[in-house]
Amino acid sequence: MAAKLFSGEVFGFFLAVVICITYPEYVSSAQRELGKGVPANASATATPGSGDNAIRSGPTGDGPRPTPRTGPFFDLAASKNVTALLGKTAYLNCRVKNLGNKTLNMQVSWVRHRDIHLLTVGRYTYTSDQRFRAIHLPHSEDWTLQIKYPQHRDSGIYECQISTTPHMSHFIHLNVVEPTTEIIGGPDLYIDRGSTINLTCVVLYSPEPPAYIFWNHNDAIISYDSPRGGVSVVTEKGETTTSFLLIQQARPSDSGTYQCNPSNAQSKSVMVHVLNGEYPAAMQRGGQAFAPTSPAHCFVLVVSLLITLS
Repeated sequence: MAAKLFSGEVFGFFLAVVICITYPEYVSSAQRELGKGVPANASATATPGSGDNAIRSGPTGDGPRPTPRTGPFFDLAASKNVTALLGKTAYLNCRVKNLGNKTLNMQVSWVRHRDIHLLTVGRYTYTSDQRFRAIHLPHSEDWTLQIKYPQHRDSGIYECQISTTPHMSHFIHLNVVEPTTEIIGGPDLYIDRGSTINLTCVVLYSPEPPAYIFWNHNDAIISYDSPRGGVSVVTEKGETTTSFLLIQQARPSDSGTYQCNPSNAQSKSVMVHVLNGEYPAAMQRGGQAFAPTSPAHCFVLVVSLLITLS
């Protein structure tokens, strides 16, 4: 009797496997029929009118919801590092969200890390250095530290601190830079008569492009509409600002001191020599450095050529 039951179970199992392989659509329809009987509070919720038992999520789902923040926190996108120009007022901003009416119990402070000096608490300044000032408008999330006439020694880390327990901190780095001016090829440039003088002035390490750049020749501002003609300037502004002074058909009267004067950096000078056929050690033809070839250089060149051809 037991053997018959066992053989019947084996036969039923193989029959089920054959049906699953041969008629898969029958199995799928059977599963759909079974799915209709799933209770409404089951984890897999069937959408009314749909033909399958798809799991869908929505505002009424039972999944975990994000827990809203209950305490203050820093808005990092509005509290970034600052690069300031030497002598130009700098603003370090710290945005604190969800502080609400807790300012009566919590304060936002600024601390300078160089000497662990408390600078401001709330809207009050706690330093004898009058260059520092706390700025906060009512109902605003921004707590700003103003630094007038910043110097190189002011560079470093400043801490925006919330007086929670324990306190919360966000660190902002201030970098005070002084733009520098360079004229490529200086301090002396030798130009062949009749070529084009090309002076290139570069302003480096400036957090913002200069408002203007003007050129001087022998302490006089260069006029681009002068009767001489052939004088033009091209200025390209960006992280590195470059100003090109072009003077066509160079003549001896164009010799002298040329000065590049950016609005936000120190000026830089170069001495230009326009020559009549002379060939000093360093010379420029059409804006490019030029040096005459010596006989020894010619000999080495000829020997090298002969060895290559052989």
